[in-house]
This record gives sequence, structure tokens and C-alpha cells, in this order.
Amino acid sequence: MRNIQPATLRRTLEQLDRATRDHLEWHANLMRVIVCELPSDPNDVAASAHQLCRFGQWYYQQSPVELRDQPTFAAIGVEHRQVHHVAAGILRDVAAGGHIEREAFDELIAGSLRLRRELGQLRSELQVTLRSLDRLTGAYDRDLVLPELRRWRAPRDGGAAPCCIVFMDLDHLKEINEAHGHLVGDALLADAVRFLWQHLRPDDKVFRYGGDEFLISLPGADLATAQAVVMRIRDGLARHQLFVAGAGPEFHLTASFGIAPLDPEIRVEDSIDHAAQALLLAKVTGGNRAISWDASVTTGRHLRRLEFDQGAR
Repeated sequence: MRNIQPATLRRTLEQLDRATRDHLEWHANLMRVIVCELPSDPNDVAASAHQLCRFGQWYYQQSPVELRDQPTFAAIGVEHRQVHHVAAGILRDVAAGGHIEREAFDELIAGSLRLRRELGQLRSELQVTLRSLDRLTGAYDRDLVLPELRRWRAPRDGGAAPCCIVFMDLDHLKEINEAHGHLVGDALLADAVRFLWQHLRPDDKVFRYGGDEFLISLPGADLATAQAVVMRIRDGLARHQLFVAGAGPEFHLTASFGIAPLDPEIRVEDSIDHAAQALLLAKVTGGNRAISWDASVTTGRHLRRLEFDQGAR
């Protein structure tokens, strides 16, 4: 769910609450139709009834696309469709003057309860995700860095999976803040993180580590893969343009990167420090660079520099 920005998460929670109320209202009306033998809505006996109700319209047409691959969202769809299927059968029996089968009625109630549980679970997941995101940028909070990296360093079948750590720092943000104000600088920070989310791989995560410094986890990536990912991000960000309303011309963002493997033989904090050392070297050698920490040396000033821009080759 990490591709959903904070503003979208808040809107999604509001939509989910409204859609849940719509379903509860539909269910209450259904009970009145069944118990009081009132005329039913023709849509409720249609084969596509689960798509025609207000909840179904939100689920299939209006819900954010970022939710579509979430297991809980998929489970909601299964339970919702089953509730409508059972309800349609009961309504047809009522309309024909027949008796309602107890098994069918029990399944309607049980299915409705399962659907409400799944809706509550999705709401909880959205709230947890929203609380874990930095409100300005949409990156994960720094507090989640160590749990995330320790999870990837933990032994697995066949050994620990490779993982790399990347520090990213926007170049010349201080000068931009001084020239144009912190609101413009904040907009650039948020835009840079949006760019990252759009161009990173599905399992990668971005954490706001402090100020304009971000830590990126690249699970499953060895050093060569991490270098390729960072090269693509760095070059794309350098071409990226952002227009901030009222700030004049478009801004070109560049950033510096420090890369280090998540070494299973040392503390996670030490691997983070390796990436931080590489970032420092990238900054002091001119910025808009990506540099990998070299495990064969022990001091930052002797790190092997890896420049990914065509002009440096």
C-alpha cells in the first residue's frame, strides 16, 4: 500500500466509511424487504447486483487503483459478491411466494458479518499505513527503518536475501529555501518522494531520515542491481522538472546517493553508516553523483567512487 500518498489515503478512508454506510443501509433495506414482504429493487436480483449497488459502484469504479492488489481488498470483493448472490436467491424465493430456506438466511447473515470484518480490516490497514507516513513527503517515518532492514537481514531458507541501502540527499536545497522560501523547498521534497515512489520497484521503500535526507531500502537487490536502480533514479530525477505555483520558473531537481549492501555479518546500524559515508563523499565531490561504499577500505575518504553519468565515463 506504499504507493498511496497521504492525501489519497485520507480520501480513501473517507470513501471507505461512506461505502460501508451505503452497504449497511442496503442490508437494512434488504431485511425490511424480506421480513415485511415489501417490493424489492430489481437491481438486487440482477446477475450484476454486486456492481449496481452504491458500495459496488465505489468498489469497482471509484476506489483507488493502488488498492486493487491488496489481499484484504480482494477478499472484500469476494464476500460482497457472495452476499448479493445469496440475497438475490432469497428475494426470488420471496417474490415467488415460497419459504426462505434457513441455510440461505444463515449464510446471508454470516456473509454480511465476514464482509464487515474485512471492511474493518482494510480500514485498520489504511490507518496504520497513514500513521507510518511523513505528512509532508509521503515517505515512511525514520522509526521504521531498523525494523524494515532487520526483517530483510533475518535468515531465510537458503540464507538471507540480498538487500541494499541507499541514502539520497537533494542537492542545493538550502539555497532554494533561502532564495524562494521553505514552502517551495517543502514542495520539492514532496515531489522528489513522489518521483521515487513512481520509479522504484514494488518492494522498495523510502524513509525520511532527516530534513532533505532519505533512506531507500532495496530488498532482493545485490550491489550491481542497486547501482542500476539508483542510476535510473538519479538520471530521471535530474531530467525532472517541477513548477511551484507563485515561485517563478520550473525547478530542476538533482540528488546525491550513497549505496551500501545490507551486510548480514555486521550490525544494521553499521551498514547504514556505510551508506551514509558514501553519500557524504558523493556530496563533497560535487553532488548529482551515486557512490558505492567499498568494503575493502576502512575510511570514507578512500571509498571507491562510482559515477553513473555519461560525462564521467
